Amino acid sequence: MTGRLYLVPNTLDFGVGDTKVAELQDVLPLGVIRIAATLRYWVVENAKTTRAFLKRVDQAVPLAQPLQDLSVVELPRTLKGQDRAATPDLRPLLRPTEQGHDIGLLSEAGLPAVADPGAALVQAAHRQGITVVPLCGPSSLLLALAASGLNGQSFAFVGYVPVESAARGQRIRELEALSRRTGQTQLMIETPYRNAALLQTLLSHLDGQTQLSVSCGLTLEGGWTRMSTVAQWKALAAPMPTNVPAVFALLAG
Repeated sequence: MTGRLYLVPNTLDFGVGDTKVAELQDVLPLGVIRIAATLRYWVVENAKTTRAFLKRVDQAVPLAQPLQDLSVVELPRTLKGQDRAATPDLRPLLRPTEQGHDIGLLSEAGLPAVADPGAALVQAAHRQGITVVPLCGPSSLLLALAASGLNGQSFAFVGYVPVESAARGQRIRELEALSRRTGQTQLMIETPYRNAALLQTLLSHLDGQTQLSVSCGLTLEGGWTRMSTVAQWKALAAPMPTNVPAVFALLAG
């Protein structure tokens, strides 16, 4: 029998704060934890955070094999980051399925293959006729969208906006114009240490009546979502953390 590729969701905490087993079970269904505990082969975004995740799994449901005996292989670096080269040959990463072994795909946070380089491995699995099994878990994008109250019937995730000031401002104005024309919510993210800079740029370039939502530290203790008009944000801007992921969403009227 050919093995399957399991898309195993990770927590959203990135190791921030005190990571207790109770938190893992609060965020991930017990059935998902049980499946993760059985997997010997893993293809991951980051090996270090994967081992930390598997230690938490082991405390909730004992691993079928010792952690040191598991195969944990990182995705090629060319798949990571905003500037990606041509997709490398990923077939060797899927080879254990030829011997009937299941493989777990794990992102650093949230659902693998969603805003994540693991999508390339999923494509490779489909090309080889390997069954892909998505498991339930948190997605920061959907949680932020739901908490924003903005249009959840039509939305787009646009990833990162440019870092350079002029290009960033132009891109934000383009997204606002698109949102105004289509009624579509625009979602974006940023590296945590640039959270404050992105918020300031949004406030500088968006119309005062455009609705802006920011979600920080979702599923973490003290996580929050605030949705206000840009004018209201300017009157009372919230401090932005530099070590916690955030999701930004805008909807122009």
